[in-house]
Amino acid sequence: MMRRRTTLLTGCTALALALGATACGGGGPVSAGGGDKALSGQTVNVAGVWSGSEQKNFQKVLDAFTAKTGAKTQFTSTGDNVSTVVGSKIEGGNAPDVVMVPQVGVLQQFAQKGWLTPLSPTAEKSVDAGYASVWKKYGSVGGKLYGLYFKAAHKSTVWYSPDALDQAGVKPPTTYDAMLKAGHTVSDSGLAAFSVAGQDGWTLTDWFENIYLSQAGPEKYDALAAHKLKWTDASVVKALGTLGKLFKDKQLIAGGQKEALNTDFPGSVEKVFGPKPEAGMVYEGDFVAGVAKDQFGRTIGKDANFFPFPAVDGGKAPVVSGGDAAVVLKDGKNSKAGMKLLEYLATPEAAAVWAKAGGFLSPNKKLDFGEYGDDVTRATAKSLVGAGDSVRFDMSDQAPAAFGGTKGAGEWKLLQDFLRDPSNPKKTAAQLEAAAAKAYKG
Repeated sequence: MMRRRTTLLTGCTALALALGATACGGGGPVSAGGGDKALSGQTVNVAGVWSGSEQKNFQKVLDAFTAKTGAKTQFTSTGDNVSTVVGSKIEGGNAPDVVMVPQVGVLQQFAQKGWLTPLSPTAEKSVDAGYASVWKKYGSVGGKLYGLYFKAAHKSTVWYSPDALDQAGVKPPTTYDAMLKAGHTVSDSGLAAFSVAGQDGWTLTDWFENIYLSQAGPEKYDALAAHKLKWTDASVVKALGTLGKLFKDKQLIAGGQKEALNTDFPGSVEKVFGPKPEAGMVYEGDFVAGVAKDQFGRTIGKDANFFPFPAVDGGKAPVVSGGDAAVVLKDGKNSKAGMKLLEYLATPEAAAVWAKAGGFLSPNKKLDFGEYGDDVTRATAKSLVGAGDSVRFDMSDQAPAAFGGTKGAGEWKLLQDFLRDPSNPKKTAAQLEAAAAKAYKG
């Protein structure tokens, strides 16, 4: 099943996502960096979704591991379809040693199939010391820790053009109602308030999840994510109504609902940060910065900035995240060296390598914020780490793919229908429940 990535598009070259598996070899042993070179002569095979600039930056981390241990590395880009690619490699007797898994649901699937080795006591000790316990929960199945979250996405950031807000005399809002009010002021000054990427259903799930987490609270969010709470619950209907306030207001959305449904994620960023701005704000994760900077030459912090997704109805401001977890496959030819790689990835030293390169957030609270290359990324990282156990993983990424991750079906399609006509939240909630019941049963 094709699933979209939570770390989507952190840099323009990631746009050309390599859907075929392409290998990129790491360097041999490097003299710099010390270490006892105990793994000299061994090769660790790693697979993950990353390509383009993300793959290059992760290779820097792998090269630092080589310098420390002497082990060579070989990285294979799977494209979005991690589950299928890894499954076929295992069947063909060619399993990688380590896989970077971008969805909780896929990690659970791998563990339930008996493909994974639990983390070593050394790696688990690092997780206990450096991570909020919520990250351990998302990496565990059946009480055993299998996944180490190395890279995270912060999906509660609203990106804006400082010029557009300054012209309208608007300051970044701290409540949802104030955000809509500020949006009207921006609109009155000649630009639409928001650019909405309705062509990509996953962005609409992210809108819903932020509103729901803040308005309904983390306990209900967890229950809905596990489908222990039905989508027909009054809290869901209320959150859809709150989202519908924005969707039905033609003054707030660039080009109205019809144009939003024809705008994909990169296009939504272009409408705010491209050469001909049509809107003042765009909601999506920290990866918006990569597109604004790499594709449209914006200086982050000067020409593009963010404010945290605001609190809804007196709730707490939400922090929704996604991330890539490193796991070790039992069938890998060198899974012992693979576990050594995980032990390295659990250290702030490993996270610092990519933090310096940019386009990266670490959930590891032991990483010095000074390692990040700019103030905006630093602020995003502080917000993510500071949220502690109140961070919640992207709900659609926790769902079966048939409901939470399939183009033209399930939650993606039903929220696109809701964007088209937001007049009946109750009806949409019933449709979502019917689709979820079917998917969670299957």
